[in-house]
Amino acid sequence: MGAGHSAAKTALRDQVQAARKRRPLEAAAAFSADVVDVALAWQPVRSAATVAAYVSVGSEPGTGLLLDALAHAGKRVLLPVVLPGLDLDWAAYTGRDGLAPAVRGLLEPTAPRLGREAIARADVVLVPGTGVSLDGTRLGQGGGCYDRALPRVLPGTPVAVVLYDDEVGLDVPADPHDVPVGFALTGSGVTALAATPRA
Repeated sequence: MGAGHSAAKTALRDQVQAARKRRPLEAAAAFSADVVDVALAWQPVRSAATVAAYVSVGSEPGTGLLLDALAHAGKRVLLPVVLPGLDLDWAAYTGRDGLAPAVRGLLEPTAPRLGREAIARADVVLVPGTGVSLDGTRLGQGGGCYDRALPRVLPGTPVAVVLYDDEVGLDVPADPHDVPVGFALTGSGVTALAATPRA
């Protein structure tokens, strides 16, 4: 990654995270409820048997209600477990009682680990981010976990970044290691992005 891109990404990430912290609690709560309806109405999720998702923390757009709704709808939900090298293992979501504090302030599943390749069995992948450009370049948290994990997703599998509406369409600098995402999932709908298809 070039120094210019790195600095630009850091500045944009800081800007988005500051805006998230200023977001009213009512707006954050409304998102958590709205995104459930949007996700469950989205055809790839409706037809999915297995959904890879994640547990939101802090000021991230809330996924707690969504995880429960997916499980209630009969979906098998896979959640990430951060490995020492910042790659991702996966384990099944068994409910909120099956989550435990982990590194970086995260909550992770305590169910048996399924291996790094488990993400390849997901029919839909929902990922965190702090923004996305209209060409599908996702701005992550800077650790590179998903840059390591997303290449294991089978070609053609829908990958959506979960964001607030005003975090879609940002000018995110792209680097060679970035894996583009195809969709943005917000509380008001699903936006198709012009992501470059992977071979």
